[in-house]
Amino acid sequence: MPKLKTRKSIAKRYKLTKQNKLMRKPAGQDHFNARESGNKTRSKRGYERVDESNRKTIKEFLPYHKQ
Repeated sequence: MPKLKTRKSIAKRYKLTKQNKLMRKPAGQDHFNARESGNKTRSKRGYERVDESNRKTIKEFLPYHKQ
């Protein structure tokens, strides 16, 4: 059976935690940030959990990451 390929674009955007949670960065932190309030900028800094409805699909693209 051939090796499965990892979707590199997905691997760069998502990460799995030790407790097997799928995390992603919030959207919209690329540019045009000077006009946003400080609260909005700070809220986009960390990671947030991926919704359960999308979790199964994303994990199929990451075959060799821990399940």
